[in-house]
Amino acid sequence: MSFYTSLNGLKNSQTDLGVIAHNIANVETNGFKKGSTQFADIVAGSAQTDPRMIKGIGATVEAITQNFGLGPIEQTGGSLDLAITGDGFFAVRSVDSGNTLYTRNGAFGVDEAGFVTDGGPNRLQVYPTDADGNITGTTPVDARIPTANADGAEFVGVVVGNDGLVSASYADGTTEAVGSVALASFTTPTGLKQVGSSNWESTGISGEAKYGSPGSGQYGSLMSGAIERSNVDIAEELVGLITAQRNFQANAKAIDTATQISQTVINLRS
Repeated sequence: MSFYTSLNGLKNSQTDLGVIAHNIANVETNGFKKGSTQFADIVAGSAQTDPRMIKGIGATVEAITQNFGLGPIEQTGGSLDLAITGDGFFAVRSVDSGNTLYTRNGAFGVDEAGFVTDGGPNRLQVYPTDADGNITGTTPVDARIPTANADGAEFVGVVVGNDGLVSASYADGTTEAVGSVALASFTTPTGLKQVGSSNWESTGISGEAKYGSPGSGQYGSLMSGAIERSNVDIAEELVGLITAQRNFQANAKAIDTATQISQTVINLRS
């Protein structure tokens, strides 16, 4: 029995090491949220077992949870580099699948068609507005900046306010609102499913996304010209790495000790 108990310990340590290695590998990934491994003990006994005689049979990985704490904010100066100061998420729609993803990585840009994207096939979602910036609908749509205004003046720049209003400037000196950034929040963000590239999908555990405007409730305000970096603390991860390594070594030593005891018993019988 001790062999399997320690074997479970070895597997758990490997899982912990894998999570820590993933955190360290993403220390420079914008919008990344670190994970941590949660363990639980295992006990077994029947209804007839004396509760004073029940012994544990090892541990198991109960969950790998994500820490959605705010990461450091880096000033970049880019007009479409956005950081959220609260608990909200940017909503982006995948052109390939049509699914809505959620991210904390606010490194956006404009593609050749005028859509505001994350550099890939995902388009930033905004509330539609009129030319004066008044929100005209509660269903988020793709953010698109016209390459020219109604008078034919060419697009020259874009500004995003703390309230999420996206305003495009044109060569004739006019400014026109093209939408207001829609932020999403979740009842249980730790239930979001990681899909890579600092993106998440909603699940039955996280609940459906609730949308709101920056500067209201728990969504937080926007900072234009800034990016939220990874919230991984490299010093903390290195300490965790040492702890996981010691845990692995201790379980390996327990297997070695059990082997020696078994060998001793075999020798006594011979």
